[in-house]
Amino acid sequence: EVRLVESGGGLVQAGGSLRLSCAASGFTFDEYTVGWFRQAPGKEREDLSCIVLGKRIYYTDSGKGRFTFSSDNARNTVYLQMNSLRPEDTAVYYCAAEPYYAGTSCPIEYDYWGQGTQVTVSS
Repeated sequence: EVRLVESGGGLVQAGGSLRLSCAASGFTFDEYTVGWFRQAPGKEREDLSCIVLGKRIYYTDSGKGRFTFSSDNARNTVYLQMNSLRPEDTAVYYCAAEPYYAGTSCPIEYDYWGQGTQVTVSS
C-alpha cells in the first residue's frame, strides 16, 4: 500500500524558515516520481517541485527561488526547505507520488496523495 505522510508544518513569522518532510512507504523512489504542492484557501493547487525516479529534481515557477527540494532515498523521505517565508505562502502543503513517470518535468497528475500539513506565515 502506497502511503505518504507529511510533517513539519506550523506557524512561523514572515522571513522565517520551515522544513517539511514527506515519509513514503509502499514504493521506492527509483520507481515513482514524488512532488510537493500547496493549496491556499480559495485558490487552485500550486505545483512546487518534484523528483523524478529518485534522480532528477525539477521546480515549477512557483517553487523556484526560496524553496529547495531534497530527498533521502535510503529513508524514503523527501523534504521541502522553505526560506524567507511570506504570508502568501500560507497554505496546506502536500506531497504526492506518481508511479513509473520518467518525464523531463513534473507530472500533471499524481495517483497518490498525502493528507497535507498546514503552514501559516504571520506578518
